[in-house]
Amino acid sequence: MDSKENGVDNGAEQSGRRGFLSKSAALGLAGVTLGLVACKEEAAKGGEAAPQKAGASKEIAPGQLDEYYAFISAGHGGEARVLGLPSGRTLKRIPVFNTDCMVGWGVTNESKAIMGTKADGSLKYTTGDTHHVHGSYKDGTYDGRWLFVNDKIHSRLARIRMDTMECDKIVELPNVMGFHGLFTDKCDPVDTKINYTTRVFCGGEFHIPLPNDGRDLDDPTKWGTLFSCVNAETMELKWQCRIDGNNDLVATSYDGKLAASNQYNTENAADLNGMMAAERDACVFFNIERIEALVKAGKFTTIGGSKVPVVDGRKAANSDPKTAVTCYVPVGKNPHGVNASPDGKYFVCSGKLSPTATVIELKRVLAWFNGELKEPRDAVVAEPEIGLGPLHTAFDGKGNAYTSLFLDSQCVKWNVDAAIAQFKGDKTAKVIIEKMDVHYQPGHNYSSMGETKEADGKYLNSGNKFSKDRFLPVGPLHPETEQLIDISGSKMHLVADHTAYSEPHDGIIVRRDVVKTRQIYNMDDFPNAVKPENAGIERHGNKVHVRLMSQAPAYSMPIIKVKKGDEVTLTLTNHDKVEDLTHGCALPTYNINFIVNPQETKSVTFKADHAGAFWLYCTHFCHALHLEMRSRFLVEA
Repeated sequence: MDSKENGVDNGAEQSGRRGFLSKSAALGLAGVTLGLVACKEEAAKGGEAAPQKAGASKEIAPGQLDEYYAFISAGHGGEARVLGLPSGRTLKRIPVFNTDCMVGWGVTNESKAIMGTKADGSLKYTTGDTHHVHGSYKDGTYDGRWLFVNDKIHSRLARIRMDTMECDKIVELPNVMGFHGLFTDKCDPVDTKINYTTRVFCGGEFHIPLPNDGRDLDDPTKWGTLFSCVNAETMELKWQCRIDGNNDLVATSYDGKLAASNQYNTENAADLNGMMAAERDACVFFNIERIEALVKAGKFTTIGGSKVPVVDGRKAANSDPKTAVTCYVPVGKNPHGVNASPDGKYFVCSGKLSPTATVIELKRVLAWFNGELKEPRDAVVAEPEIGLGPLHTAFDGKGNAYTSLFLDSQCVKWNVDAAIAQFKGDKTAKVIIEKMDVHYQPGHNYSSMGETKEADGKYLNSGNKFSKDRFLPVGPLHPETEQLIDISGSKMHLVADHTAYSEPHDGIIVRRDVVKTRQIYNMDDFPNAVKPENAGIERHGNKVHVRLMSQAPAYSMPIIKVKKGDEVTLTLTNHDKVEDLTHGCALPTYNINFIVNPQETKSVTFKADHAGAFWLYCTHFCHALHLEMRSRFLVEA
């Protein structure tokens, strides 16, 4: 199809660019780079890019609320982000693995305890790399309790409370490097009465020595990867499963019985040439009930100093389907993405280096585990050719799938049933419904409520890796593009370009009625809350505890006096009960800056290592006399 046949006229510049990319795809990543350079040169010759035709306006008028929340990972920014859709307005940035001097994340004692510290009290890590955000479920749809997000670089899993949109727990996965994909379970694998999230599955990506303590450094054949299961409530590791290949992304079935990870490098190689040796890679399925039965029976090992049970899920140990805990279904080469259809029937993997999407029927995977299917490959029910560089697939709840095409810079809409019919031999089946140009090189895409049984087929977000000529230039690092597409009609329509600070990855779009946020905190939820009866200064030797209250426009103590060399703990409680009346607390030259929301308590501990007079002041506008809200912090020499 050309751009007009796709329902979108992008002008000669876009057609030339796509043609160049298609021709250079066979050259690999080097070809992609050349294509981008050529595009830039063409744009320079032809002036500004032609504007994209859009559908009906989806503007949210001043004072009106968005229909959806979008929760998006922030890549190596280390945070999670909250947007309103369809407006694209940024509502909140949730610090998780990064420090944030506005809210005091990584500054306060409470946030440091969640993030993790060294023996000296400093943060263990100050960097993060978030890729995937997924919510907790009940009855096959979001329940508004939690969001979970990964840290690829330091192999950590974080949980965010959706009522406060703040991180409340972080756990580091042992024996794992490059924790990339994650997904929550939707139902217990055995007890059908437990129809809500109790587990989070985490895919370890990189092969490392097990244990990674300096042995076997020169023999990668002895290295391995692990798939981990975390208790969603306690955030403790339940078990790990050793596998062949590298885990990428993760999906879970609606009945709770299966989790899966698309895999590249099923060759278990340590270099690029070795990783390209096999014709296909795989989607590995985990039989959760069997894994947990082995753990319960004590049939596991441990690695190094970790006490987490490890079950062997490698092919060699799982040749008998009736006892196997894993099933490796061959799919297209270098798959990047596995997604569950809203009807609960299929998982879809895309090939990346193959122009195909592989549709796997879950009941056939279960049949293989029961010894009723000859080969794992027999679980594949469709494998349509959909375009160059397919990555991630979203669904509209109407039987259609939407896959991002990285090399083609397009989103392709295709029909799952038609793909299955074509696979069976129906030459009249029309699989591809439409292709739309996006700008440029799309990575993740996700649809409104599309990863639940309530997929509503209204919006699709295309997260694009490059945005040249879409926005005002801001130097060598361009913003990225979040393009919102209306998929409610027979044709896809581009609604808007939303800028995104580098580098967003996956996300979910959640109806606004699902999210029930708190307006103020309950002071009694904080054991260290400062109240009139315990406010003031308490000294034990050189350790000083300053208990301070705030109520606009004043702090409870106009003067705070300590001595040079004191270890000071400052605890602040906001006594205002008015929604949105937040106070700040900044102490110049002492690297202290944080906020307290209504009825909230936070604390910081620091050494008063230099003398003088310092104004402790409110940073968050709270009152007409906000500028006057301050206390004198005096450090005697």
